[in-house]
Amino acid sequence: MLLLSCSSKLRLLEGTLLRSLPETLLVASDDSDFYANTYAVHYRDLGACRALLGSAINWDQAFRIYGLRDGLYEASRDIAQTKGAKLDVLRFFTYFHPDPSSLPEIQLDPAVRLSSLDVSHVDLLNETWVSGGNKRSRKYLAHLTRHFPSACLLDATGHPVSWVTSDVFGALRHAYTLPQHRGRGYNTVLTNVMAKRLHSLGYPIYSNVAVDNFHTQRLKERWGFQRLPSLCYLIQCNAAVDRAPMQTPRAEGESPA
Repeated sequence: MLLLSCSSKLRLLEGTLLRSLPETLLVASDDSDFYANTYAVHYRDLGACRALLGSAINWDQAFRIYGLRDGLYEASRDIAQTKGAKLDVLRFFTYFHPDPSSLPEIQLDPAVRLSSLDVSHVDLLNETWVSGGNKRSRKYLAHLTRHFPSACLLDATGHPVSWVTSDVFGALRHAYTLPQHRGRGYNTVLTNVMAKRLHSLGYPIYSNVAVDNFHTQRLKERWGFQRLPSLCYLIQCNAAVDRAPMQTPRAEGESPA
């Protein structure tokens, strides 16, 4: 993030945004929408990170911070205490695959066919996502479905039974299989397909897995993913949202947030 303090550069930015209306209306955010208000943190000096967290973030918002660096949570916690903000933290292992092109081809179950998610599937994604079930999460998932690669398996009636998406940072996310279709290797098929597709587009192949999700950790290692040494933190600030009843208590596979 580049912080502009020069008045001439600020006027230049304003003029650029005005000339690009209405597309630049998307720059405006809902302070209560922590799905949309997302920060990714990369730093080498923890002091610089603390300074950025203290000056560049609106702590009255609901927002999320992603980061792989040690000390991020402690720095965020300390600043949140001075701001009167409430934090929740989720911890993940990040798994990276060095060469998805080497993954073997997997025979597809003839009972399903490979496709991509579209906006007609958003309600199902929202109902089954452990962090979903509300209007803002639905908007977030619709954005991912429209603009980022995804893969799903459809049954004979054309309904998704298993799916994987990618997120705004290029990570594999939201892997889920309907309970009645589990145990058939569908998640393996879709991870293989998505990894090769993203790799062909020039993206690194990685995903975040909850530290207590031992089943998916074993799967990742079996598929040749390598676990990075640092924990990945998802820090949620003022993130209380209304949740609708979920079809199941927890999503399968990838990180629950």
